[in-house]
This record gives sequence, C-alpha cells and structure tokens, in this order.
Amino acid sequence: MENLVIAIDGPAGAGKSTISKLIAKNLGINYIDTGAMYRAITYKCLEAGIDIADIQSVIDICQSTDVDFVDNCIYLDGTCLNDEIRSLEVSSNVSNVAKIPQVREFLLQKQREIGKRSDVILDGRDVGTHIFPDTRYKFFLNASAEERGRRRYQELIDKGQDLVLADIVEDIKKRDYIDSTREVAPLVKADDAIEVDSTSMSIQEVVKYITDMVRRIGE
Repeated sequence: MENLVIAIDGPAGAGKSTISKLIAKNLGINYIDTGAMYRAITYKCLEAGIDIADIQSVIDICQSTDVDFVDNCIYLDGTCLNDEIRSLEVSSNVSNVAKIPQVREFLLQKQREIGKRSDVILDGRDVGTHIFPDTRYKFFLNASAEERGRRRYQELIDKGQDLVLADIVEDIKKRDYIDSTREVAPLVKADDAIEVDSTSMSIQEVVKYITDMVRRIGE
C-alpha cells in the first residue's frame, strides 16, 4: 500500500506551514515544509557570505549540505533550525535561490526520499505539480497579497522584529512574481487541485475543511 501524500501548494504567506502542521497532527502523519528546505539553503549561503547572485557558488554549497526533516523540525547539517530561517533577510532572498534548477533538483530528491519513508503532508510551490504529481490529495491554498502580508507582519512582530507592514506586502508581491514566472517548476495550481481561499477563513476552518476533504477522497 502506498504512503499517504498530501500536497499543499500556494504563494508566500498563505499559511501553508501553519495549516499543514495542524493537519499532520490531526491525521498523525509527518509534516515536511519544502519552503523551509529552500530557506535552509539560503540561510547557509548568507551565513557563509555567498552572493545569492553567484549561482554556481549556491549550487556548489548544496553538494556539501544535508537537509532533512525529523519530528517536524528541519535539520541543516545536523542542526535543528526554525526561527533562524524565518528572518526577513532569508525571506527576501529565498525565491532567487529556489529558482535555480540545480538547487530544485537537489531538494526534489530529498523530498521524495522523505515521502517514501512515511505518510506525509508537504507544502510548497510545486508539490502537486512537480514533486508528487500522482498524489490524489492536492490543495492550493491562497489569500490576497494584503492579507498574506498582514499575517507575515504579525508573525514577525510577535517575534520581536521591527518592521513596516507595507514592506512586507511588497516583499510578498515580489516573491509571487518570481515564484510564478521562474522557468523551472513555477508556482501554479495543479489542474486537479482543490483551491482554498483563506482570506476570510480562520486557521481552524481551513484545517477542518482540508482534513474533511482528505478523508472524503480516501473513502
């Protein structure tokens, strides 16, 4: 019997990771934040002083990098990272790292390996279209750019960062453009994905809707 693979795609700030973690807990399955894997690579590049525009150096650093998920925590070279990869500096650079084909291929193999180990829910930009195109459980989580910016702003403010809301919204729009126009695995809704607009929905409403749909599809 094949493992359960739930794909949650959508643009930056749509609440994919928050929703996916709660669904994983509800269903007792593992959660993989594919975006966090790109953030981890970006974080490592920034920490090493590598210019993100130097594509070959970014590709080279992948060859000496281990990225994995254990107990819903992302590990970079054996160290658990969570808040470190959520800084505005990482957020502002991650889309440019994620559009490098060799980086995507490197992490694609990692994601498929994890998906073969156990039942999983993954969120990202191209889970249902590229990483696991054959899964029956595909969702596209969306919300207005302004609402996504407001959520991300509140999240960072709660962590003590001093930011301007307009800057966050502008960063969200910039990332949308980069993610949707890149040549390799662009952000796009899979033809057979169920779209969920969470602009006026609470987190619990979205979690219940997707959880109910997963169970219905699996009947």
